[in-house]
Amino acid sequence: MPWVYLLLAGIMEVGWSTTMKLSDGFSHLGYTLATIVGSVASFLLLGVATKHIQLSLAYPIWTGLGAVGSIPVGVLLFKDAMTPKTALFVVMLIVGLIGIKVTA
Repeated sequence: MPWVYLLLAGIMEVGWSTTMKLSDGFSHLGYTLATIVGSVASFLLLGVATKHIQLSLAYPIWTGLGAVGSIPVGVLLFKDAMTPKTALFVVMLIVGLIGIKVTA
């Protein structure tokens, strides 16, 4: 179950970062509230996960899920650029996260 909490925390990380962008500098109340709720939920889920998963494993996976998950959101929703070099580094990030998990 701790891994489910960590996965949900990573998903919430993507969610709150997306709503933060949509809040346009916190000028839209609904998106601002969603950002706050999402970030608190993400932190709480991470906290629950770290009761059973080492911090040195949980934290990089949590931030990595947020980083990797935000990329397709940025490309699809906000028309961010995705160059082949960027894609290569995303793959390297994923490989790094897997490596951290495997060697923990």
